[in-house]
Amino acid sequence: MFNILEALPPDPILGLTTEYKADPRNIKIDLGVGVYKDEVGHTPVMAAIKAAEKALFDAEDSKSYIAQVGVEAFNAGILGLVLGSDHAALREKRATAVMTPGGTGALRLGGELIVRMNPKATIWVGDPTWANHIPVLQGAGLKLVTYPYYDKATSSIRFDEMLAALEKAESGDAVLLHGCCHNPCGADLSQEQWQALAHLMLRKELLPFVDLAYQGFGEGLDEDAYGIRLLAEQLPDVLVASSCSKNFGLYRERTGSVICIAQSPEKAAAGQSHVAHIARAIYSMPPAHGGFLAGMVLSDAQLRADWVAELATMRNRMNDLRSLFVRKMAEKDSPVDFGFIEKQFGMFSFLGISPEQIKRLKEEFAIYIVGSSRINVAGISESGIDYLTDSLVKVLKS
Repeated sequence: MFNILEALPPDPILGLTTEYKADPRNIKIDLGVGVYKDEVGHTPVMAAIKAAEKALFDAEDSKSYIAQVGVEAFNAGILGLVLGSDHAALREKRATAVMTPGGTGALRLGGELIVRMNPKATIWVGDPTWANHIPVLQGAGLKLVTYPYYDKATSSIRFDEMLAALEKAESGDAVLLHGCCHNPCGADLSQEQWQALAHLMLRKELLPFVDLAYQGFGEGLDEDAYGIRLLAEQLPDVLVASSCSKNFGLYRERTGSVICIAQSPEKAAAGQSHVAHIARAIYSMPPAHGGFLAGMVLSDAQLRADWVAELATMRNRMNDLRSLFVRKMAEKDSPVDFGFIEKQFGMFSFLGISPEQIKRLKEEFAIYIVGSSRINVAGISESGIDYLTDSLVKVLKS
């Protein structure tokens, strides 16, 4: 049977990382892969997570299965983190969580749940969006239609066009939204835009499906959850896929959750039961380690305070790097104004340069950027900023 298969090409981003690692040049910069990096290019284990791991190592006395919906402390903690401890949906017990294998697992389970609720549903996905959204949601059986989101030419959100497109959606359709720190463009909706979007979705009877992969990486933990909390206040039903990969640094532990926010406790519990039922048929039981760690951090006052402080340091570093990049490019008389990058949030932004320029940056300067011109801002370092900006200006001017 394997004789009929032809090898598929490598994932373009992961393939770029392989090229970068094999590059023998002494000076090289990787702005491709989407993981947080510190000044020396390392993706560290957060101090609060290390402390939780030590405590877990001493306390854990079994590797038996956990509950199918996940670690209790994690589910409670993530609901409070996403919605805020005093949100009406929590007070009224209208929100439930199921722990999943990462944010990607949450997206797949959420997609399958939408199909169960409405087999004819279309899910509206922004253009652009995270590339893996497409195969994950199509794999769940959903029909995808795109709506305009970001204009590379003007480096701005196409909000009026977005609303106009969503006017064509039918009752019972779902809309995939980025909660904050949009991947790949870094341009987030304003509070006023979230409000207008909530009004449209309520009127059109659409289901928001919010991908929250970077809470705390933009403006702050509460600020980054504004859109979700607003939707949960104003709409009867909201579906959320959250991830602990970035804000807890739990990438390889695959720790995420599906959150169902419904009109009643009974309907929220029904949503949770269906998510668990879907998961049973795919991977049976969830991985536990990351859930234990995040749950411990969220439920322990000192660990949580330490985590919040370290997360703020990471967020401020990325925002400072955005400002530094913009200032350096202006000082070096760049023919392109990159001021928009300073107004965006999270790890990603589009440079808006051509494929030929991207190729030159890699071949001549060992600067690795994905073909869409998306950069990982966290891959920039203060020590390498002059090399990066000098190289980019040379390419732009020639």
